[in-house]
Amino acid sequence: MTKKLTYDVKDLKLAPSGKLKIEWAAKQMPVLSSIQKRFAKEMPLTGLTLAACLHITSETANLLITLQTGGANIIANASNPLSTQDSVAASLVTDYDIPTYAIKGEDNKTYFKHLNTVLDANPNITMDDGGDLIYALHTTRKEKLNNVIGSSEETTTGVIRLKAMEKEGVLKLPVIAVNDSDTKHLFDNRYGTGQSTIDGILRATNILLAGKTFVVGGYGWCGRGIAMRAKGMGANVIVTEVDSVRALEAAMDGYRVMKMQDAAKIGDIFVSATGDKHVISKNVMLAMKDGAILANSGHFDTEIDMENLEKMKKSKRNIRPFLDEYTLTNGTKLYVLGEGRLVNLAAAEGHPAEVMDMSFANQALAAEYFVKNKGKLINKVYVLPKELDIQVASIKLKAMGIAIDTLTTEQKKYLSSWDEGTE
Repeated sequence: MTKKLTYDVKDLKLAPSGKLKIEWAAKQMPVLSSIQKRFAKEMPLTGLTLAACLHITSETANLLITLQTGGANIIANASNPLSTQDSVAASLVTDYDIPTYAIKGEDNKTYFKHLNTVLDANPNITMDDGGDLIYALHTTRKEKLNNVIGSSEETTTGVIRLKAMEKEGVLKLPVIAVNDSDTKHLFDNRYGTGQSTIDGILRATNILLAGKTFVVGGYGWCGRGIAMRAKGMGANVIVTEVDSVRALEAAMDGYRVMKMQDAAKIGDIFVSATGDKHVISKNVMLAMKDGAILANSGHFDTEIDMENLEKMKKSKRNIRPFLDEYTLTNGTKLYVLGEGRLVNLAAAEGHPAEVMDMSFANQALAAEYFVKNKGKLINKVYVLPKELDIQVASIKLKAMGIAIDTLTTEQKKYLSSWDEGTE
């Protein structure tokens, strides 16, 4: 007797439109497609249960389908209460028989219920975007740890948490920081976050960016991408930083650099992308001018101090989808996008498929890496081997119709020697 498929999605009737979204994304993901074709022949994940706590989008769906094609039993839940594309979740259940637990707008109680349901499946490999599965495995669901041979992490915020766990000696399984692969953070974080963050802001507000003062909190790869795209649309960009080297780089890239508290007085739009908490703090918000717009492009909803904003408000009303107006006791009106959650996924559709192609190729390769190295890895944070990074980039270039040079034998010899120089 076939086991009944379990799920918790908004409406299975949305599946047809979700399937079209999944198919459209697949056309923009040639690297993942090539891995899927190989997985179909080799079946490297046969017999494994893989739990994925990721944003349930059309791009993620193609990753899950690739893993399923490789033989894995997949179960998935959303890694953010507002990032789910309900039609995609419905299609994963209806068209691909993947147990999915994700509803856009689900409350925190439902979110954690879904997370625990996924862990109830006794996964052998977990995939995280933000580290919530790992956190549960090390706190409330320790009994499931012995089943897991490894976990992979998608985002900067999650990697920060994992490296802190490794440093404290509490990490109980090997982890691959997919975010640290060059073909992930150099493209997904920079170009993907840059474009999709602007997309989310525009969908939520329909404002003109040209001429606005646009404040970016943090100049990591995500901050770089956001600043670059905002500048390209005519905004006057200010960068705030705590890292001297990054601040210097931002200054030499042509941006104004100052403290967030000083930027608060002149900014029209504020976007935080650091992986830290309260970048946009109570004091920063109190210093803002009337009409300032606040958005978060870091993983968790802690970058904006929403708790204190709620305490400071005199009133609150929803103006447009994913746009809330807070009137403070001093009369200032501030506008928060996507409830302070990831604006690119709450108010838009997340990163374009072309960059997620490389990110999710790395996720698929990470799962295969755990299988090939089962029992050989210690409990630490790993990066995928450089040759896999190069492989992903090479496939992407080929798909784009781009050819590059190769070193001659003489050039290789020169680069590996020390006895040639000025003659």
